Amino acid sequence: MRRCGRTTPRARLRAAALVVAALLSGTAGAIPAAATERAQAPTEAGCAWQFMSNNTVLNVAFPDANATYWVLPYALGAGERIELTGQYPHARYMSLNTYGTNFDTVDTLRDNQIAPDPGSANPFAAASATPGAPGYWHATVVPGAADHAANQIRGLPAAGQSTPLGFLIIRVYVPDDPNSAPGGVPLPQVTLVRGNGAVRATVPTCAGPFDPAAAPNGPVKQALTTGFDSVIAGAAAGAFPGNVPEATFVNPASTSGLFPNGDNKYLGAGLTYQPGRIVVVRGHAPTFPDTRAGAPPTEPAAQVRYWSMCQNDQVSPYPVVACAADFQTRLDAAGDYTYVVAAPADLPARATADPTVTVLPWGSTTVAKKVLFLRHMLPSAQFYPQSVQASQDQHSDPATSMGAYYPEATYCSTATFESGGYRACFDSGGR
Repeated sequence: MRRCGRTTPRARLRAAALVVAALLSGTAGAIPAAATERAQAPTEAGCAWQFMSNNTVLNVAFPDANATYWVLPYALGAGERIELTGQYPHARYMSLNTYGTNFDTVDTLRDNQIAPDPGSANPFAAASATPGAPGYWHATVVPGAADHAANQIRGLPAAGQSTPLGFLIIRVYVPDDPNSAPGGVPLPQVTLVRGNGAVRATVPTCAGPFDPAAAPNGPVKQALTTGFDSVIAGAAAGAFPGNVPEATFVNPASTSGLFPNGDNKYLGAGLTYQPGRIVVVRGHAPTFPDTRAGAPPTEPAAQVRYWSMCQNDQVSPYPVVACAADFQTRLDAAGDYTYVVAAPADLPARATADPTVTVLPWGSTTVAKKVLFLRHMLPSAQFYPQSVQASQDQHSDPATSMGAYYPEATYCSTATFESGGYRACFDSGGR
């Protein structure tokens, strides 16, 4: 029997899940803890990984179409922790990331930093790990300073947040089996611990993710919608510097408030739709470990762990329209890519017939404003000087520092591409 005024660890996790709607609408800091624990659950009560985000479910904040994100809201008090028991996915990349109530990063623990359990091997760190063999790990979310060497990840920011609430996100990129988003393994088991281990509660994994878009109209759905409109939209509005020409890739001014992944860096180019006009992008492709073709993620010759080009709506909730990942991008004999971004009515037949051209859809033309993102993930030491990461770390012009790897973009008429291909677009100034 539970004593009045006290809550179990499972109830605390449930309370964190219940307060998500209020968090997103910017009112969580004003809600007393007792009130949040009496709230009515918008999701399956007391289960873990209530939310999933990809290009079809909860498509918000510019996700990559080749990744899936699982979200665990939580509340952590002093002396409490969340223990995770998982398996390394069969995938290109995996990471654990924690965020505060402003959706900014608190901490990151990526795949090759997570030490395996005794008798297991980490395929992201050990090239000798047996392909397909199960590898087990344990990690801990702690409220304060974390020791990565002990598989700890910090759960709450050091300062600047009035509520002990946060979000844990698991990212999995390019699972070996495209039909298994988690990479052929279960989502990690979640155990809540209080009182220095005296009280433990294992939280079952939700039977399925809660999709706000599918929820009936009501306070929860309205709060979620309002939250993304206010928090995500505000962050996205400040993501790009002003006075930048369209169809020009630049470093973002900020990715704060957009659940950023510290292992990725981005260049972005704003676009506007006009009938009869397309966008053409050219650049040299970095090498990568083609894990879908059997290469290990530790491939030593790879210049980056992952890269992609994504087309996104530049309007709330900032969904992705489509991505072409490294393994989906067509290259010419020199290793250069050509992207054509076009609506169906404007797409040149020459682009669809050219085996070296990758077509990205414009998406709805009623959304006039779009943004293209080039992602670089975890560049090698040798490639770093030409990566997006180096450009941002050194505050340099990516068009100069990236050399041939910089994506040159131009507007082009459908007729110009049809008559002369990408060369005609760049030679004529694209018009």
